[in-house]
Amino acid sequence: MESEKHKGKKIKSGRAAMPESAEGMEVLHDSRANGAEDEEYDMGMDAGADADAEATKTSTTGVGMRPQKDRFLPVSILVAAIIVGGSVVFATFYHGMGLSAAPGAGDAGAVASTTAPAGDVGTGTSASDTAAIMQLGPRDAILGNANASVTIVEYGDYQCPYCGEFFSQTEPSIVSDYINTGKAKMVFRNFAFLGPESTAAAEAAECAEDQNKLWAYHDALYNAKVGDDEKGGSEDDGFFTRALFIQLAGDVGMDVNTFTTCIDSDKYATTVADEKTTASALGIDSTPTFSINGTQILGAEPLSTFQQAINAAL
Repeated sequence: MESEKHKGKKIKSGRAAMPESAEGMEVLHDSRANGAEDEEYDMGMDAGADADAEATKTSTTGVGMRPQKDRFLPVSILVAAIIVGGSVVFATFYHGMGLSAAPGAGDAGAVASTTAPAGDVGTGTSASDTAAIMQLGPRDAILGNANASVTIVEYGDYQCPYCGEFFSQTEPSIVSDYINTGKAKMVFRNFAFLGPESTAAAEAAECAEDQNKLWAYHDALYNAKVGDDEKGGSEDDGFFTRALFIQLAGDVGMDVNTFTTCIDSDKYATTVADEKTTASALGIDSTPTFSINGTQILGAEPLSTFQQAINAAL
């Protein structure tokens, strides 16, 4: 599971295209090697002819003359070996550099470098997963105009410090500029994976939704946890307790008795667990993760990153 300790980011790097012409390169290598072997064969034939000539010369000059053919044959073999070795080295280097024949030359094509720049904005998951993420359900509490053309879906964990950073530093501007103006709507979904207190907070928030107080309670939970973090708090440090959940419920105007009955009965334990399972199946593995009309943003990115995605979707 991806930890949110690096601003919840998961860097997406493109992958360089593998040469499609590997088979063609092997043909090139073989042709060069075969050429060298042909040359060796020709040189061997020449050496054989020289040998015949030397044999004739020896027979006419007498037994005392030393045949010269032994000196030329090793030289020809050495030269041929150098040529073959050179062709192998060249072919290996040629192939290793990712070079290929010109486009259209049989199966060999131009090798394209398609390494994508690293970043935190992209299409994210598959088209079908993206469609599923953007499909709103009956438990999705909408912040803003339900008919807004832009939908912002956030997957978060109430203990995630970078979710808290987004909440306190970026979300207020998005709400004032896009939510309150009717340009966009926002949905928060639980991805409670950081520990038991994350799960307990998510279940409490689901109980708040029963009283149409999800967003007010969402804000209360994050405000409280951001304050805890600023004092040196951490995940599962004992901050999120039953008493705090009940206190926050009263602070946002809920019926405290109804809320207390809800959290004590573990009414939404299965719902929160299923949310995590469903999100994981859709490719969500870190918090915060956002999908803005299908454009995915990973981590507590600057406001400008969200503005770019929202404006592009308008």
